Amino acid sequence: MKQDPTFAIIDVRRPEEYAGGHIPGAININSAQFSEHLESLDPDGTYLLCCQRGGRSAGVRELMEEAGFHNVHEVKGGMSAWKAAGFPVVRD
Repeated sequence: MKQDPTFAIIDVRRPEEYAGGHIPGAININSAQFSEHLESLDPDGTYLLCCQRGGRSAGVRELMEEAGFHNVHEVKGGMSAWKAAGFPVVRD
């Protein structure tokens, strides 16, 4: 995925949650303001969404799909599941 320029990891949690630990390479776009950022995203890109437990990312995925995005995926269980699986986390 690192070699795909159209792939992006988007953490949709609040900035303070993101700063406390996120997936390496993820960008932060708060779910509360996500609709304001849709036009800046490539609808042909591939996106992996993450929140704390999966609720906010599900809502953002639906929003993106309604806007014509086709390759939108979620981290099931969010950062809670990511950390529990022992995957890497970075802090800002």
